[in-house]
Amino acid sequence: MSNFIVQALCNEPITIYGNGLQTRSFCYVSDLIEGLCRLMNTEGLTGPVNIGNPDEITILELAETIIGLTGSRSQVVRLPLPQDDPIQRQPDISLAQEALGWQPGVPLQQGLNTTIGYFDRILAGKNSHAT
Repeated sequence: MSNFIVQALCNEPITIYGNGLQTRSFCYVSDLIEGLCRLMNTEGLTGPVNIGNPDEITILELAETIIGLTGSRSQVVRLPLPQDDPIQRQPDISLAQEALGWQPGVPLQQGLNTTIGYFDRILAGKNSHAT
């Protein structure tokens, strides 16, 4: 995601692998921290607990969304799909919901806007120090 954002803010081509239809799920850091804190403070819960966001988005949709949110002139460029690239990533958070009373609360677009703003400030500061 950070690569897409920086590429979009710099109006550089956004590189995706394959057709971009593979899916990913993104969890905003504040939601992740809240889930982990609840997990650490829950006695008697052993074994793996998925802390993540079950909402899926294709890589192509993510790239297009970031282009739109940044107002970028970037174009999507496709590269060959690596052999070991998973087609789908979607955590089952039912145990976290049941045992921890937790689920993510930050929608993808809100998290993207905040993250884009962060990288925009970094790039602006970097450019202001150029000689």
